Amino acid sequence: MTPPPSRVPYSILTAAADRMLEDCEDDAECIAIRLGELAPDVRDELLVSDLLNAWQVFFFFFRTEGGDLLHELLELEPASALVGGLKIQKSDLLEMIFAVRDAKPVIALSDGETIVATFSGTTAFARGLEFMESPEYR
Repeated sequence: MTPPPSRVPYSILTAAADRMLEDCEDDAECIAIRLGELAPDVRDELLVSDLLNAWQVFFFFFRTEGGDLLHELLELEPASALVGGLKIQKSDLLEMIFAVRDAKPVIALSDGETIVATFSGTTAFARGLEFMESPEYR
C-alpha cells in the first residue's frame, strides 16, 4: 500500500528529520521527544516516510524497547513500510502486525488467515502482548 501524497513539502520534512537526527543521533528517547514537539502535520508525514525507520516510530508511540530482535527488525525497515504493516512478533498460533493508520499506531493479531484482534493507541503493543499470552492462544 502506498502512502497518500504528502501535504507537507518534502524540503520541510527533510529539514525537520535532518535537524532531529543530527541533534539526537541514535537516542530513541530524544527522537521521540522531538517528534512530539513537531507540528502535527509534519510529524504525521514523518511517521510514514522514508526519512525515519520503523523502530523510531515504534518507540515514539509505545516508549518501550520491546527486545533486541524487535529493535533490529524495525531498525532495518523504513517507516513508510508501516502503511502496509510489518509482522513484528510470532507465536505458535498468532502473528503480531504493527501499522500506522491516520497517524495512530495499530497492532493487529492474525492467525495467518484472519485478523482476530486489533488494538490502537499508545497501549496497543502491551494489549497485543497480553492477548497473545491469553490461555486460548498459547
